Amino acid sequence: MSSTPETPGTAGTFALVPTREDLQHALDQYAVDRSGAPGRTAVVMTMGALHEGHATLVRAARKHVGPQGFVVVTVFVNPLQFGAGEDLDRYPRTLEADLILAERAGADAVFAPSVDEVYPGGEPQVRIAAGPMGGRLEGASRPGHFDGMLTVVAKLLHLTGPDAAFFGQKDAQQLALIRRMARDLNFPVEIVGVPTVREDDGLALSSRNRYLSPAERRTALALSRALFAGRDRLAAQEALHARAAALGGPHPARAAALAAVGETRAAADAHAVEQAGHADLSGPAAVRAAASAVLDTATRSDPPLTLDYVALVDPSDFTEVPDTYRGDAVLAVAARVGATRLIDNIPLTFADEGNEVGKGNEVGEDSEQGASA
Repeated sequence: MSSTPETPGTAGTFALVPTREDLQHALDQYAVDRSGAPGRTAVVMTMGALHEGHATLVRAARKHVGPQGFVVVTVFVNPLQFGAGEDLDRYPRTLEADLILAERAGADAVFAPSVDEVYPGGEPQVRIAAGPMGGRLEGASRPGHFDGMLTVVAKLLHLTGPDAAFFGQKDAQQLALIRRMARDLNFPVEIVGVPTVREDDGLALSSRNRYLSPAERRTALALSRALFAGRDRLAAQEALHARAAALGGPHPARAAALAAVGETRAAADAHAVEQAGHADLSGPAAVRAAASAVLDTATRSDPPLTLDYVALVDPSDFTEVPDTYRGDAVLAVAARVGATRLIDNIPLTFADEGNEVGKGNEVGEDSEQGASA
């Protein structure tokens, strides 16, 4: 490759390695070039069709290991994580363009094996089981998907032997499972999460976005708009609680107190909260309602959105949170527009009443894309 990396490693070379032997040679050569004392190594796992979201992962990996480290990007469309009727044959394969992007973002090598190279004896008889979390949400919609994903991630971790592996927050359930696998099975690797990268209109970057027609793309924007509506509803309601709590007094007195200081709209909201009783409009119920309203409108668009799920879940196990929940959560959505299935999510924090939080922030490097789209 002749292009110049944005953040090159010290070796100044870039390699495409299609076999396990080639990969091991590249890693061994890196150690030799570093006089037997190599720096840290990192892997970014992808299914190819790379875009700016993947480039962000590669740049994060390069920054993490430094100029003396070694960054390998894997490009492998894993058949084990595609179910019947899914888009395995349709999935885009753009290796030449992927090599250019990976090199420019700072990778030292791209490991792009064939299916026979990864599974030389055919489909493996022994696989990683995703457990209960793997049967929820994406797992319920795509049975066996997470078993196949974890199996290939485990195999690629063994083959690349990295100190750190970088994944995107867009596939939050997948990443939670990878973290759990690494912890439960004692993989000696740091799992590093990187915030979701979005296009200017808010749509989460995905290799599948290229399948959307202009009209379908307009409908697909409902996914991110629904997430932002839930986030904004939570922020507004918790800001209201914080103002009302600062004025003191029991809940029934807060609407009157806010009205007295000119907070007419806030007073109306406070009255609504008071009237809602146990529903607690500042909690998960309000977030679900705000997101669902946007998605419901999109189901009547032309072309329509076909909703798979919208869920507000505990990030530790992806179970739905109760309406009284306080703490970190993930608001997740999956839907089809035309023939294209898309997913998205956003992290939220439900603060204890009276604490001024409630903003959704993208999960940073200490958080939880695997072999992702």
